[in-house]
Amino acid sequence: MQLRISWPAGNLTATVAEDSPTARALTKALPLTSTAHTWGKEVYFDTGVSVSRETDAREVVDPGTVAFWTDGDALALPYGPTPISRGTECRLASPCNVLGSVDGDAGVLATVRDGDPIRVELIDE
Repeated sequence: MQLRISWPAGNLTATVAEDSPTARALTKALPLTSTAHTWGKEVYFDTGVSVSRETDAREVVDPGTVAFWTDGDALALPYGPTPISRGTECRLASPCNVLGSVDGDAGVLATVRDGDPIRVELIDE
């Protein structure tokens, strides 16, 4: 499935696998509007969705990964190093459920400012 994520300065699409408990719970909550937070080169925001950490949750991911941070009920969108990264890796605050990836250049997330309104919606196919 595809998601559109929008904020005042831009938007992107992301492809998310539909077969995980986290993806199914997130889909039920869409569309959603939240407030963006930034942490190094990561954007994250509350979803109002609460799920358990899945067995394949990861702390180090590729730039552009769409991850669900279970500790904060938030989507996490890393596009580069965070304050706890080692070198150029994307290290999340704790292991996150991996949902999919951003379509195209995740660097566009650099235009998100802390406190921006952010909207996530399902793209009808």
